[in-house]
Amino acid sequence: MDNDKSKKNKPLKLSSSGRLQIRKNLGPSGENQKTGNNKKTIQIVFRNKNNQQKSTSTAKSNFRGSSTFRTNSQITPNITNTNKIKNYENKNKKPLDSKKNTPKKSTLKPIDEEFSKVDAKKILEQEEQEFDRFPSLAKMKRAREKEKLQSQDQSNETKFSREVSVPDIITVQELANRMAEKTADVVKSLMKMGVMANATQSLDADTAELVVSELGHKSIRVTDDDLLKDLEDFNDPEETKVSRPPVVTIMGHVDHGKTSILDAFRSSNVVAGESGGITQHIGAYQIGEKDKRITFIDTPGHAAFSNMRARGAKTTDIIILVVAADDSLKPQTIESIAHAKAANVPIIVAINKIDLPNIDPEKVRQDLLSHEIVVEKLSGDVLDVEVSAIKKTNLNKLKESILLQADILNLKANPNRSARGSIIESKLEKGRGPIATVLVQKGTLKVSDIFVSGSEWGKVKALVDDKGKNIKEAKPSTPVEVLGFDSNPLAGDDFIVVESEAVARKIAEYRFSKLQIQKNKVVKSNVEEMFEQINQGKASSLPIIIKADVQGSAEAIENSVIKLSTSEVEVTVIHKGVGAITESDVALANSSKGFIIGFNVRALPHARDAAKRDGVDMKYYSIIYELIDDVKNLLSGLLKPDISEKITGNVEIREVFNISKIGNIAGCMVKDGIVFRNSKIRLLRDNVVIHTGSLASLKRFKDEVKEVKSGFECGLMLENYSDIKIGDIIETYEEVKTDRKL
Repeated sequence: MDNDKSKKNKPLKLSSSGRLQIRKNLGPSGENQKTGNNKKTIQIVFRNKNNQQKSTSTAKSNFRGSSTFRTNSQITPNITNTNKIKNYENKNKKPLDSKKNTPKKSTLKPIDEEFSKVDAKKILEQEEQEFDRFPSLAKMKRAREKEKLQSQDQSNETKFSREVSVPDIITVQELANRMAEKTADVVKSLMKMGVMANATQSLDADTAELVVSELGHKSIRVTDDDLLKDLEDFNDPEETKVSRPPVVTIMGHVDHGKTSILDAFRSSNVVAGESGGITQHIGAYQIGEKDKRITFIDTPGHAAFSNMRARGAKTTDIIILVVAADDSLKPQTIESIAHAKAANVPIIVAINKIDLPNIDPEKVRQDLLSHEIVVEKLSGDVLDVEVSAIKKTNLNKLKESILLQADILNLKANPNRSARGSIIESKLEKGRGPIATVLVQKGTLKVSDIFVSGSEWGKVKALVDDKGKNIKEAKPSTPVEVLGFDSNPLAGDDFIVVESEAVARKIAEYRFSKLQIQKNKVVKSNVEEMFEQINQGKASSLPIIIKADVQGSAEAIENSVIKLSTSEVEVTVIHKGVGAITESDVALANSSKGFIIGFNVRALPHARDAAKRDGVDMKYYSIIYELIDDVKNLLSGLLKPDISEKITGNVEIREVFNISKIGNIAGCMVKDGIVFRNSKIRLLRDNVVIHTGSLASLKRFKDEVKEVKSGFECGLMLENYSDIKIGDIIETYEEVKTDRKL
């Protein structure tokens, strides 16, 4: 008996598929499913540890082994025990309880010692208890994931604490990078402080320090001076300096022959390569041999390139002021004199075009006196030379004057130090990438030098001189093209060689963050102000995106078009850059409802397709004054036209007819001019205007007509007005719109 009890209490093992089938047959409540008046029972065959079968019976479904089962209608009876099971079933059959769907407890006795009666529900409970002792793969996987998360949390608790340099202004992204933290974690810390920010948001130093402390790091406050101390210049001892070539900038009014003089010096035809016959870029060249070298910088004379002339004056030693003998002083000539005085640079006056007939060089000298430029021939200290660029007259004399002035200045520089210079111009070339023309002012620039220029940094990959030859180094006063930029630097930026990439990256990132903050503020304010003004009807705006071949041209175009703005219409430069027009430019133009200006550049194929799809206008130019004229015309189209009145007729009311359901109709005589059906009218009574409106109808006899001339009678009715009397005068007029121009 004890053995039987132990066998009965011993948990039975059932496979998962078996348990699922039992639940399927029993239903959600654990009771057998009804099928008419018949009940389904389950026969299960279990195997003990010794692979001996133990079985229960009252079933029409057979579960064999530990993996498969079938319902009674699908199984083959067990050969050994089928007859015994049937006998027991026939003897012990009892009707089902009508109120319950569960069978009565069977009195079936085991066939042998290894068989016992089994309740299916109890089997499931026992099996689940047994199964819980051995976790499933899913449960084990969850446990492993939990352990992994716990280990990560522990590792986070033991993370390294870093010293983080915090400048006056820093972006969220940059702060996260310096702490080696996720940007999302930094944003969460800011949200806890009540600050809503994204990755590009700028933070002040105090807020950044709080975030650093919150994330378990140590902050170190740094100032602009601390970051830029590596860029500090120093005065070289006199014994380290050697003579250097003079840097000469040629300035003057447009079409006075600046580039032609330089062309004559270089024996090349530079003018022919310029669109419209005018210089639109800063060019830097070097002529002469050994000790008699001269570096020339050619600046544009057009009014749009004022900033270029200013940069040329700041980077030069001597200024050659070119004045045409037949034209004397012009606005850009006067402006060039102002730039030279501001930069405290000596001037040499070159009176050009002396080969032309009926010229008066003396008038040029007299005109210069009004601007405090006294030449040698008038007992002054300013050198002047009469030249002809076309005939190459007195060019050697001009060259000698430059070298003489250079000797007086005693120009020297230290070539044995890290190089420093200025960006003269920058451009983007296909196959070569961003290229900048650099004028080396101190030291010697070499290939592989690490440099910083504005918010850009890089490593010198190649140096190309003004003749297109690769060189290994560039000494002071040498103009050279530098390859190694990731993007185009701004014209006028400094160019400084530093010790390492780490220093260059630190300075460039700091400058970039400040520039980006400023840029975002300007663009956001411009766009917001533009839309606000448009919505309020205060002003009309013309959004423009500028893409040019060089940085200087883009800057000049921006300054020129902005100057066209008035109180009624204004130009808003959303973006300017160097290189081809891209899809992002088109998307920006589409969102701002503006158009794109391409100066000596074209759009990429995908950008053209996007512009055609979105209806974005793109205009290409190669001459700056044509560009300015077109923008001026576009702005003129935004101006509200002038509206004036033109009186067309004068009508006297001689009779008033009152017609029911229609109103008062005036019988009139046209005394002067012509009355048109679509004319606007003013009703005068005793020479006082009592109503302004339009005509509802105009008839001649019974016919509706378009016009009635002077001396003829007509009938008319006013629109939405009927207070008319005999003797009233009707004055007809039309509004004339006249387009305005800037």
